[in-house]
Amino acid sequence: QVQLVESGGGLVQAGGSLRLSCVASGGTFSKYTMGWFRQAPGKEREFVAGISFIGDITSEAGPVKGRFTISRDNAKNTVYLQMNNLKPEDTAVYFCAADSTAGISISRSPTRYEYWGQGTQVTVSS
Repeated sequence: QVQLVESGGGLVQAGGSLRLSCVASGGTFSKYTMGWFRQAPGKEREFVAGISFIGDITSEAGPVKGRFTISRDNAKNTVYLQMNNLKPEDTAVYFCAADSTAGISISRSPTRYEYWGQGTQVTVSS
């Protein structure tokens, strides 16, 4: 059973930066495609960014492209989300997720990811 634990969320002013981390345990991290998703109150969970199991392929959602960067360190079983130039509309609970079946593809659908963390709150004030 894979366990994912996120950290790094918090309150930041618009234009600021945060780096989220997600540490995995209980599985073979280097075999999983990893994704970051977010969910704001009253909204559906949405894809933010994903990274292939080797880390050579990434995908970012349109609203965060150019501001957010996903990366991973397989030696540390950790995936990161560097968030720059944050906006109030980025306010949400951020989740990391693992997909063990993706191969080299990166799915943007939450239903493809089997394992989820508990989430970390990101609040951006204007």
